[in-house]
Amino acid sequence: MTMPQLGLGVFLASEDDAEASVRYALAEAGYRHIDTASLYANEAGVGRAIAASGVPREDIFLTTKLWNSDQGYDSTLAAFDESLKKLGTDYVDLYLIHWPMPKVGKLLDTWRAFETIYSQGRAKAIGVCNHNPNHLQLILDAGTVVPAVNQIELNPNLPQYATRAFDAYHGIVTEAWSPLGGTPGGKNRAGVVRVNRLLGDPVVAAIAEKHGKSPAQVLIRWSLQNGIVVIPKSVHEARVAANIDVFDFELDGTDIEQLATLDNGNRVGPDPEQLND
Repeated sequence: MTMPQLGLGVFLASEDDAEASVRYALAEAGYRHIDTASLYANEAGVGRAIAASGVPREDIFLTTKLWNSDQGYDSTLAAFDESLKKLGTDYVDLYLIHWPMPKVGKLLDTWRAFETIYSQGRAKAIGVCNHNPNHLQLILDAGTVVPAVNQIELNPNLPQYATRAFDAYHGIVTEAWSPLGGTPGGKNRAGVVRVNRLLGDPVVAAIAEKHGKSPAQVLIRWSLQNGIVVIPKSVHEARVAANIDVFDFELDGTDIEQLATLDNGNRVGPDPEQLND
């Protein structure tokens, strides 16, 4: 199967906002890839938007994710049924394990349930989020299906070279969340307000001015030219439209070298080794 390289994410969007932005993205802006999750509490809104968009379901690549508290074989199957019910569909194109939860120790039972769902055809592809190479190796050693996708926090501040190389070696597609460096005003799990420094970085701003594009468009283009699937989030129609308007320019070698200097290891989200609840 094929996966559109650019899609719309709906993290931190209310159900109503997700419904409105997804409907606009599909019906007006030309998107065909939508990414949601059980955690986001907006699957029902996404499902309503898909139904109302006028775009055939088979033309839409739909992703959702299993939340941490639902890991385990039986609980995964039940959670997946609930996601399908909320989405109003009988299948998803991609189902992802949201976090590896290494100390909890349910990853392999969860992956076994994912393989069952995949064998039933109710998920056209299965994969993971936030998995470091050591987490992926557990699945590769014990499972029978290689994860199709590894969705990780990824942008010029956190380029994740080792994980991307491991993914590529094993034929796993790397997908970026937080491709713009975070959501201004959003809060992390500790309730701390996050500040997006990447969109305001002078290196990004200078490249944007050079190409007559916005900083966000430059960062999305960086992902595309690195062969990364990217799912920027917005609930504002103008930004949703602008985020897909990135196919009329290219970053040149100097741009790529300058963006490489922004690698500082800064994360917006938690370290996958540390998140276990």
